[in-house]
Amino acid sequence: MIRILSFFQEGCMACQEQDPINREVEKTLSVHIEPINPLKERFTIEKYHLRVTPTIVILKDEQVVERFEGVVHREQLEEAIKKYL
Repeated sequence: MIRILSFFQEGCMACQEQDPINREVEKTLSVHIEPINPLKERFTIEKYHLRVTPTIVILKDEQVVERFEGVVHREQLEEAIKKYL
């Protein structure tokens, strides 16, 4: 079982750029990408060692298997997710 977490902040331009990419990937691969605002869920900052937003973390069996900091292109994100489906 995989989980895909997308960490964002309100007003973050790169996060706004990442959001439509995430929606496209969700549709293409029939997956759910969980949007998480770490400022509202502060425990996630330490738990996932967040330094920047956007950050996408892919978990398999609750272990981090892939991590992207900054905007990640659709093709690269899809390729990473497909490895764990």
